[in-house]
Amino acid sequence: MTIYNQKDHNILLTWVYLTGFLVFVIGVGWIFSRALETPGILFGAVIFAVLMNFVSYWWSDKIVLKMNGAKEISREDNRDIYNLLENLCITAGLPVPKIYIIEDTSPNAFATGRDPEHAVVALTTGLIEILDKPELEGVIAHELSHVGNRDILIGTVVTVLVGFIAILSDWFLRISIFGGLGGNDSKNNQMQLFFTIIALLLAILAPIGAILMQLAISRKREYLADADAVLLTRYPDGLANALDKLSQSSVGLKKASKPMAHMYIVNPLKGKNAKGFLARMFMTHPPIKDRIAKLRKVS
Repeated sequence: MTIYNQKDHNILLTWVYLTGFLVFVIGVGWIFSRALETPGILFGAVIFAVLMNFVSYWWSDKIVLKMNGAKEISREDNRDIYNLLENLCITAGLPVPKIYIIEDTSPNAFATGRDPEHAVVALTTGLIEILDKPELEGVIAHELSHVGNRDILIGTVVTVLVGFIAILSDWFLRISIFGGLGGNDSKNNQMQLFFTIIALLLAILAPIGAILMQLAISRKREYLADADAVLLTRYPDGLANALDKLSQSSVGLKKASKPMAHMYIVNPLKGKNAKGFLARMFMTHPPIKDRIAKLRKVS
């Protein structure tokens, strides 16, 4: 995969995830309905899946912005940032997205929206304060690369869908704990037991699998966005220096959460550096040192 065909790949992948989520939730609903001997659960799962797909596509960006406490600013609020953004958009051939600010001392940024015409770039006040112009340009170029590659849609959609898979699994586990399973007499107890075991396994493993998929997507697209940002700015050191400063910050975002962590340019949770195979599997981002090293090679 290269930065030149990433856009088409991400558009296809988004529809694959939306379709896969629809099929998955309906399938889980069917298994849960058999385990609980409640056919109405299947109908509820169908309605839930269709509704969540609709919400994820049209409103996932608004949900993410609201959850992060981001507020839109106008050109008059910060002309320097708007000028940077407009110049980069002209170079990239992209519409100028809206700019949102998150009042937080932790330096970070992310982009969201379903397409370039409805894109948003969100920056924290901490980021604006510590970066100079070339560094800020590198960060904004990185986020615009996500916009151009259609990473923003797949990132926000996956965030919302992973959250709803977790809610669905938690709902079933709560029912099982509080006596919802096996409460009805059945002529086919063995079959019901089979579906109950499968349902419990799905309830436990589905959120883990969804999160691993989400994190794998995030790590790969960060490298591509870094490379694409270099093509926009023609100055690798700008982004490399910005990442170096961001890595030195020990302050985590106040409203950061695990489902949304992959959307930011660096991990907003500020956990310790992961070591070992299993730890790296659950990393939201590739190691910053590796990203900086790749950027230094082309500077």
